[in-house]
Amino acid sequence: MALYQQEWKNLAIFGAEPAFANPLYVGRPNIGNKQLLFERIDDMLSRRWLSNGGPFVQELEHRIEKLLGVQYCIATCNGTMALQIAARALGLEGEVIVPSFTFVATAHALSWIGLTPVFCDVDRLTHQINPTEVEQSLSPQTSGIIGVHLWGRACNTESLEQISKRYGLELMFDAAHAFNCSHKGQMIGNFGKLEVLSFHATKFFNTFEGGAIVTNDISIAEKARLMRDFGFLATDTVVSVGTNGKMTEVAAAMGLTGLESINQIIETNFYNYKEYKAALSDIPGISILSYDETDKNNFHYIILEIEEKVFGMNRDQLLQILNAEKIMVRRYFYPGCHRCEPYRSSPNYRGIRMPVTELLSDRVLALPNGTALGHGDVGKICDLIKMIAKYSKQIRHALTNTKVQVSGV
Repeated sequence: MALYQQEWKNLAIFGAEPAFANPLYVGRPNIGNKQLLFERIDDMLSRRWLSNGGPFVQELEHRIEKLLGVQYCIATCNGTMALQIAARALGLEGEVIVPSFTFVATAHALSWIGLTPVFCDVDRLTHQINPTEVEQSLSPQTSGIIGVHLWGRACNTESLEQISKRYGLELMFDAAHAFNCSHKGQMIGNFGKLEVLSFHATKFFNTFEGGAIVTNDISIAEKARLMRDFGFLATDTVVSVGTNGKMTEVAAAMGLTGLESINQIIETNFYNYKEYKAALSDIPGISILSYDETDKNNFHYIILEIEEKVFGMNRDQLLQILNAEKIMVRRYFYPGCHRCEPYRSSPNYRGIRMPVTELLSDRVLALPNGTALGHGDVGKICDLIKMIAKYSKQIRHALTNTKVQVSGV
């Protein structure tokens, strides 16, 4: 028997009480053992070592190296700073190819340090950067390619490797979504010259705020470590230009605590993913992103595509309805980097089209996941979506006639 039985006229968007008393957010932080975290923070305060490569940062780097099977991990204050340091450590200049269907930080990180992001489209089925589009976007000014492992699934690393070698380009990967994931048995972190991780609070594993560069190239690791700390080789010895990209001890303490709970977090994500998939896969007009379970994944992202003509309403209308029920679903990555400022208004980008990116950014919807969800929440969300699907035409007609508006869309 469905957990959610109300008729469509009793939806919150039409004035009824929301299905949930408290909002359910996409990316609400996973928290490890609080007592262990507090013990680490107390230890940190007693030592009075709060930053500058303290023991917690060193331990976190070593644990990540072991977990991913990489030679070097350089922890940073956030993932965007890691992208900027990584680009400089590779010596990128001029133009760098990036997918448009990604979080805008991938492009902004390049623009911030004087590089020119060149957007290319993605594959319709995988949502990943399209190697054919990459090759067509190359110019004499291209120095590198950034592949993005979207939704924790690896992009086509093999084809990108071939292109980078053929044209003598640097290759790095934005693995912000893909911590503790693998590709054909190889842990993500080992592809290209380097890979960048994000430990932002919204990621399945977080350090409050943080990131890292992982690589098997000692030269790149040494450059990145110098750049992370103002170019200091030793006390009073500055050998290069650098910035302040260091991770703090309290952030590393959070990371170490999270690593101790990482398997339980993934188990929760996987359980929720299976429940979502079983409940929503047969709804006409909804497709749910699938994961290859022969590889490791963190199963953090529950991604739907809404096909308006089949489902009976568009993605944004479904988002309005669910938000009113306090299910704070998200559009990823609307509207596509090439349609964001400052790129949209720049003469270098004006008028470019990315058909697949534009299609996906108008269809993709992310659902809540993680340990913050309570017992029965996923089932209640799914029953509500099924009810909306059943009455989609009536609901859409009512929304159009009453001109209901919900903030945040």
